[in-house]
Amino acid sequence: MTYLSAATLVAIGFFVGAFGTLIGAGGGFLLVPLLLIGYHFLPADAVGTSLSLVFLNAASGSFAYLRQRRVDLQLGWKFAAATIPGAIGGAYLTRAMSSREFSVAFGALLVLIAVLLFSGITAAPSARAGARRIVDTSGAAHVYHVDTWKGVVVSFLVGILSSVFGIGGGIIHVPFLIVVLSLPVHIATATSHFVLSISTLVGAATFFALGHVDLTTTALMGAGILAGAQLGARVSIRTRPVAIRRILAFALAAVGIRMVLHGLAIGLW
Repeated sequence: MTYLSAATLVAIGFFVGAFGTLIGAGGGFLLVPLLLIGYHFLPADAVGTSLSLVFLNAASGSFAYLRQRRVDLQLGWKFAAATIPGAIGGAYLTRAMSSREFSVAFGALLVLIAVLLFSGITAAPSARAGARRIVDTSGAAHVYHVDTWKGVVVSFLVGILSSVFGIGGGIIHVPFLIVVLSLPVHIATATSHFVLSISTLVGAATFFALGHVDLTTTALMGAGILAGAQLGARVSIRTRPVAIRRILAFALAAVGIRMVLHGLAIGLW
């Protein structure tokens, strides 16, 4: 590997770390298409390497978000515990999928989530749930209601999808926390990142044991990701919630359409 190639991987990692932390998604939805299309990884290797990188991103970003006091730790621990069984099982499902099937399914999932975010639909808070209140370091107070058990069930499913597609689950979890559980955007992105740091550690360890993690790519991209995640967390706190939601939706739609076209062997862009 040349110095230029190594520097390129570090630079890509920095961008993915910053952008993934900004929207609370971890960056896996960018890494998997990049590794599949740009570097011609097999699906299992792309997923395993992506999960390892998303773990580094999530761990670094979570540290920054915890300092900003924007993580709902009580919810975070419960949701993280629910993702673990699915994260282990999903690793074995990925090995049975062909590259084409994987690309089409992955892209369709991203487009579906983008449509939900574009719709602007948000569920009404549960009247039975107790009010939660978090005051972050900027002095902003976030008051909301959460149906915890609904979140636990979906988190289990997120764990499966995160390991199957190598996205860490944040790209699914954040829209769910915003649209279905009605969490404030800044709390949703921060709490999702905390959950990611735990679920992706389990998923990445499983793929590593199965021999599907490229250590060189992980080391080089990981160096950029660790730095980029700190920048993303700082930018996030200064970004309007509606802007984060729109950025997330546009990114999902673009990557999702590209993956479907790739899976169908339609080379438009």
